[in-house]
Amino acid sequence: MTIGNRVYLKRRLPEKELVERFSKLPAANVADCMSRVYALSPEIKLMSSPEKRMCGSALTVKARAGDNMMLHQALNMAQEGDIIILSNEGDRSRALMGEIMYKYLADFKKVAGIVIDGPIRDIDVLAHEKCPIYATGTTPGGPFKEGPGEVNTPIAIGGIPVMPGDIVLGDQDGIIIIPKNDAAALIEKAEANAEADSAKVQKASTGSADRSWVDRTLEAKKVEFIDEEFSY
Repeated sequence: MTIGNRVYLKRRLPEKELVERFSKLPAANVADCMSRVYALSPEIKLMSSPEKRMCGSALTVKARAGDNMMLHQALNMAQEGDIIILSNEGDRSRALMGEIMYKYLADFKKVAGIVIDGPIRDIDVLAHEKCPIYATGTTPGGPFKEGPGEVNTPIAIGGIPVMPGDIVLGDQDGIIIIPKNDAAALIEKAEANAEADSAKVQKASTGSADRSWVDRTLEAKKVEFIDEEFSY
């Protein structure tokens, strides 16, 4: 086995029903139920114009900086409903995907989304497309196609670890990773959180929300209140 230059052809996927239930929830509500530590860096931004949330199973790609050889391999392996998610050693110098690759994935393979830890190009077209694609920006500079790299191995992207088959959920706010081993235990809590949040929004808009927790928290932290104007 050649570590760093290998492709795993199989991965364990979450149940389709779970993915479907998570697809109905805002990423923020689910993230709040995971101690607020599973959101990708906001540097990875939504670049297209989807009509619905992105939600699917991770097909992970570990790429050498500025190289998309293993991304092309992932294109060959992608199944309907997958989310291609690629780490790129933090490189920002070369676009790893453009219109041709995007169209193959979105129109032919019918993936649920694409997440690139690096730039893309052909944004004049991709900005108006419906399949969600997230990236760090754009550049006309193209990639190398040499490798090495890996497919369906653990990666780190946006400060978060991702395992093959993890659930990737994204919306206008950004992306969160739902570990597949935790998904079944999380879904009911996340659904309840989203429902409660709707009630909180209504109370906030009418001014009927209970704000007393602020006073209690500041008192517990022994914050000093001074009834004077600050002066040097």
